[in-house]
Amino acid sequence: MHHTRAGAVNAPAHELAACFHCGLALPAQRWHARIGGVEHAMCCPGCAAAATAIAAAGCGDYYLERTAYASRAGAAEAPHLALFDDGGNPGEGGFLVEGIRCPACVWLVERRVAAVPGVLEASLNVSTARLQVRWDPALCKVSTLLLALGAIGYTARPWDARRHGEQLDAERRTLFRQLFVAGLSMMQVMMYAVPVYMATDGTLDAGIAALLGWAALLLTLPAVLYSARPFFLGAWRDLRRGLPGMDVPVALGIGVAFVASTVALIRGQGALWFDSLTMFIFLLLASRYLEQGARRRAAGALAALQDALPASARRMPGYPRERATELVAAARLRVGDVVLVAPGQALPADATIVEGESEIDLALLTGESAARHMGPGAALPGGAVNLARALVLRVDAAARDSTLALLVRLAEKAGQGKPALARWADRVAAWSVAALLVLALLVYLGWQFIDPARALPATIAVLVVSCPCALSLATPTALAAATDSLLRRGVLADAPHTLETFARATHIVFDKTGTLTLGRPHLRATVPMGTADAEGLLRIAAGLEAGSAHPLAAAIRATASGAAHATGIDELPGQGVEGSVGGIRYRLGSAAFVGAIAGPAPVPDCAPAPGAVALWLGHAGAWLARFDLADALRPEAAEVVRRFQAAGKTVVLLSGDAVPAAQAAAAQLGIAQAAGGQLPADKLAYVRRLQGQGAVVAMVGDGVNDAAVLRGADVSFALGGGAALAQLHADGVLLGDSLAPLADAADTARRTLRIIRQNLAWACAYNLAAIPAAAAGLLDPWLSGIGMAASSAIVVVNALRLRT
Repeated sequence: MHHTRAGAVNAPAHELAACFHCGLALPAQRWHARIGGVEHAMCCPGCAAAATAIAAAGCGDYYLERTAYASRAGAAEAPHLALFDDGGNPGEGGFLVEGIRCPACVWLVERRVAAVPGVLEASLNVSTARLQVRWDPALCKVSTLLLALGAIGYTARPWDARRHGEQLDAERRTLFRQLFVAGLSMMQVMMYAVPVYMATDGTLDAGIAALLGWAALLLTLPAVLYSARPFFLGAWRDLRRGLPGMDVPVALGIGVAFVASTVALIRGQGALWFDSLTMFIFLLLASRYLEQGARRRAAGALAALQDALPASARRMPGYPRERATELVAAARLRVGDVVLVAPGQALPADATIVEGESEIDLALLTGESAARHMGPGAALPGGAVNLARALVLRVDAAARDSTLALLVRLAEKAGQGKPALARWADRVAAWSVAALLVLALLVYLGWQFIDPARALPATIAVLVVSCPCALSLATPTALAAATDSLLRRGVLADAPHTLETFARATHIVFDKTGTLTLGRPHLRATVPMGTADAEGLLRIAAGLEAGSAHPLAAAIRATASGAAHATGIDELPGQGVEGSVGGIRYRLGSAAFVGAIAGPAPVPDCAPAPGAVALWLGHAGAWLARFDLADALRPEAAEVVRRFQAAGKTVVLLSGDAVPAAQAAAAQLGIAQAAGGQLPADKLAYVRRLQGQGAVVAMVGDGVNDAAVLRGADVSFALGGGAALAQLHADGVLLGDSLAPLADAADTARRTLRIIRQNLAWACAYNLAAIPAAAAGLLDPWLSGIGMAASSAIVVVNALRLRT
């Protein structure tokens, strides 16, 4: 560890006039910090403290690897940062770090955060400036992490997709200005280049030609010094870390072409490539502008999810005695609180309707375009929008534990990793840059022996045409577009491999209850025992069940057109219910319970369907009806299964229900392979056997008992209305209460994989054809620039087709 000290001292005369930490001018009173045994001048105590902390943490090598000065360190804001602890200490979270410029910053931030006691893992994404951290809540707090970053000069805040979107917007505006300047320079330079190209018969005076050349040089300077700045900075950063990236050949091509053209202009002989240079810069920036637009739209989808939860709520502390409301922060709501939601407002948390009926918009959470009519007893997710009338609701979960908050956390994790295709493309791109730099040198040396006059144009053409931008953009742009499209349709793919693996899946394994079925009883049939009207018998049953909370009672009430008036109702748990309708005493329940007053059990014309539960209705001396209730299949389930089978997938049903019930559901859906009586361990073992036979398994479930098999499958999806544990173990979440988006996701996954392959094939074919042509002197630099930029643009535009 380096010995460090810091304090206000008189500065030696030989010191530089810039702060060693932030680069600002040094005042008369200076501070110092010892780094690596050498004292360096600092402009303020904040920078001295930051530099001291960096050295004390053993991170002094940061100053050797950085490519830009650090942000100026301000005074510690411990009281302010402590406010971030008020929302709890989850032990995991994302942070938006400002001032990230290069991999040296990434290295420093990751190393410093990892050194904080209690931190288990820290990973910083340089492209998004997002720091993902896991820590032990007993040893570390959010404010501790933020203070640790502030001590080394970085401002950080808990991850905010909206703020990240604002940063992307700012970057996009800067890129647009650079693109505009490059386009303006290109058009003006072309005006001076055209007369030179047209004067092929020597009619252009040498003095006029030189004047046009100097004018082109002056007009090229803004493009090179301002518009091309990102390429030069990126190349310098890459070279400093010893890993040449995509910006290196671009910057070399621009630099060599500009210097060679300037030298030729000064000497009065040789080719001028100012027009090719400005065109190349403009086209490359245009392709980057398209790619950044795709990233911004993906960030916008997540910001829309975050914005759906309101910051405040109208709580009714005296309900039901009083109807007065108080305005409170949504984060302060607790389970059991009663809130009033006015028309046009979003629900602050998951809640159940206590009073009122209204139309509810669930489009953001489920992708459904039509509103649903909801009344008392209906459970609604936080973020749903009340459209018609005021509602009184009882909170079922705190705001941070709501359905939408969980989905936001899952969405924030999406994109943190890279699928195999993206990692392969990155490795190829990294390798190809180094190889192409060697090739460019060989081309230059080779043409020196063949035709020295063509050596420089051929080398520039190779440098320009060889940039592997299209290869590196092929996969991430397609994945960003596909993820954005699916999120808008109600499917969240929150693992990097979800779409890639789902497209390759050979077996689709469904849980039954709550996945292929609605997860609640449904009256399948009413079988009268005599001549009585079935509808009248159903109204009697509904009257007897009027006050029951049992799921079977709810199914009876939901199907009946009305309910008879029943009195003297007595419910016997596990047996049934008894009551009087029109002076007659009825019983509704099990056969033994009803048989006690109705007499010997009748022989029905047919037994209940497999998996169905029978409720009997009777009175003294007579059996009246049998009601067959069963968990109903989802209306869309058969079509979803058919679509998977039509795509060549093998569909399997696994259920914890009895074998007859599982077989009956499979027969209704046309599923050939079904297994019932499966415990969680049995389901996992079944999937493992399929994988052992070479299958790629996609699992779809909703319950807590599906968590193990969801994690064990190659790719998995959980229903948004299912258990939170299932969603956390799945690779994707269906945000609504429908299976239909799952089939859409399969189609999108296939399209995504196809477009990624198209992009990779195009990028590889382009490079294999263009690089040899450029090396052979068949492509001029301007044509190489058009080809490279067009190649990147084609890849991006092709990927953006996935958004439709």
